[in-house]
Amino acid sequence: MATEKLIIGADHAGFPLKEAIKPVLGDMGIEVTDAGTDCDRSVDYPDFAACVAQAVATGEYPRGILICGSGVGMAIVANRFPGVRAALCLDEETARLSRQHNDANILVLAGRKTTPAAAAGIVRAWLTTPFEG
Repeated sequence: MATEKLIIGADHAGFPLKEAIKPVLGDMGIEVTDAGTDCDRSVDYPDFAACVAQAVATGEYPRGILICGSGVGMAIVANRFPGVRAALCLDEETARLSRQHNDANILVLAGRKTTPAAAAGIVRAWLTTPFEG
């Protein structure tokens, strides 16, 4: 079952992939809040990671998506927030497992390593896989 609403954020390296997957989320009927950035000019990734992670940690949003060049920086920052389980997923299998076994509530994508088509599959798998408990 997909989340009804979701918050998404990216730095400059993740901006193009963020823009590419927003229509996928819309097609799934998910209400998306875009926390930025709004262009490919250089920005500080921790600012966007913290914004999304805080929104998930407080329960304002049940899930979020973060995107930077490698995904590593976003995951490190997000996982510092209580209650956040951010998982860097480079394929659909990892996305499914992060939900089934770990109840990941933030999906992290690598903008420089993931094509828009692959990201669409990862996002769909992550959003439609329930936690097994």
